[in-house]
Amino acid sequence: MNDRPAPLRIGILGASRIAESAIVGPAEELGHRLVAVAARDRGRATAFADKYGVERVLDSYADIVADPEVDVVYNPLANSLHAPWNLAAIRAGKPVLTEKPFSRNVTEALEVRDAAAAADVPVLEAFHYLFHPLVARTSELLAAGTIGAIRNIDVVMDMPTPGPDDPRWSYELAGGSVMDLGCYGLHVFRTLGRFCGGAPEIGYASAVLRGIDVDESSVIDVTYPGGATGHNTNSMVGTEFEFTVRIVGDGGELFLHDFLAPGKDDRLSITRSDGSVVVEHLGTRSTYTYQLEAFAAAVQTGAVLPIGLDDAVENMRYIDAAYLAAGLPPR
Repeated sequence: MNDRPAPLRIGILGASRIAESAIVGPAEELGHRLVAVAARDRGRATAFADKYGVERVLDSYADIVADPEVDVVYNPLANSLHAPWNLAAIRAGKPVLTEKPFSRNVTEALEVRDAAAAADVPVLEAFHYLFHPLVARTSELLAAGTIGAIRNIDVVMDMPTPGPDDPRWSYELAGGSVMDLGCYGLHVFRTLGRFCGGAPEIGYASAVLRGIDVDESSVIDVTYPGGATGHNTNSMVGTEFEFTVRIVGDGGELFLHDFLAPGKDDRLSITRSDGSVVVEHLGTRSTYTYQLEAFAAAVQTGAVLPIGLDDAVENMRYIDAAYLAAGLPPR
């Protein structure tokens, strides 16, 4: 007798660039089905379906959400459309894997969280880095006191400049570097708070603007109850992708060479107090594959996810606070 759950039937909102790595590849690797896609331009949806083997093209996002052949919804739309379409899926009883940030602001985040709780529908904000062994190993080393007490955490989030029509340049679509990149830095700071005496507090933020209220780059500084500090730089006008975490303790240092894409560089460098360096390789399997595996288990068997919607709400609080500290309005 085969007790293995049936493959998830996944509906995709939009024909986004991130979908290839975030859902198409992982679904193929894990044996799930991409049953439907819809986009504002049906031609784009058709091209996407042809390229990636999606079974059907539907006319609208609403058709995806309502389709009885769709078990779960993947939402990689522009930031301003995360909350509205997550709510639509929840109201249709469909679990959602949603790209981050969770919503435009904390008010929307609370609405989505409460709706999901009331409907008892699984919703996961896609902080995919959390699911990779790189993060588990980092936590293990910190818990063991390998680098002593943490003194500083530095998170760098740089990417090449998106095209001029990219939604990340639109305030109305909830764009900006804090939304697109700083959401990760803030999440890392919060995740590591248990090793720093508690939750971080934003002490300073600044931003360089492109257009009205849209930040092309930003800096966020935090402090922890235990005295540690955190520094996060974000740039959407960089020359290359750089996603690093450096954790400095009073007895050494940990350096994650590419915490978002360990499939490209899975190194964790451990520098001890005597100056010796040990490099560990934590595996090049995609963070997105680990994430979809965990999400599917939550949907199919009720497995507990490492983060819930209270986490999503709290991260949006920090994003809003960072914008206010930089003298900008939340999205």
